[in-house]
Amino acid sequence: MRLVRAWLAAACLGLIPVLPVEAQSATPNTLSSRTKGSAKAPITVYEMSDFQCPYCRRFALETFPAIEREYIATGKVRWVFVNFPLTSIHSNAVPAAQAALCAGQQGAFWAVHDLLFQHQQVWAPLKEAGPFFLSLADSARISKPALLACVKSPESVGEIQAEAVGSERSGAQSTPTFYVEGGLLAGAHPLEVFKQVLDSIYAEKRGR
Repeated sequence: MRLVRAWLAAACLGLIPVLPVEAQSATPNTLSSRTKGSAKAPITVYEMSDFQCPYCRRFALETFPAIEREYIATGKVRWVFVNFPLTSIHSNAVPAAQAALCAGQQGAFWAVHDLLFQHQQVWAPLKEAGPFFLSLADSARISKPALLACVKSPESVGEIQAEAVGSERSGAQSTPTFYVEGGLLAGAHPLEVFKQVLDSIYAEKRGR
């Protein structure tokens, strides 16, 4: 486990926390569509993720459902998804992020998020994955023409690229990486690790 306090990272490495990513690279509307949990939750987690990353897939399918049940649904944690596509090794990561981002405009970010990770092994090796991403509109029950128009818009790519830059500036070097209340947790750790981190922070905040 690698947990680096933001103040130490900023002082020693010249890094900034991922919080400015929220303000600088995502509009409130697109960010809210990628957020789960109460705005009043005492803990906020920013997940910097790549849809084509197999470790991100493992986290999304094996660990996140339990975090959602135990921490998000109970009001302890607010969860925010931040795009961090590793384009040097994942050629379909940006188009996948576009599909999810644009689905969010129709209130279906998380539905497409789940579909992308569930079917990652199908679309990841494709030379032209666009048609597959567009087909997700049917499964998510959203407008295919609206999804296509958004995906073709340069704004969607620009937002994803800005989030990737912000993630790098926060200190993230791999996916998935999580910004948790002033620290970075890198890796698709098992639930027990997240429970240890979140329970410790929650207890500290409750004790204030």
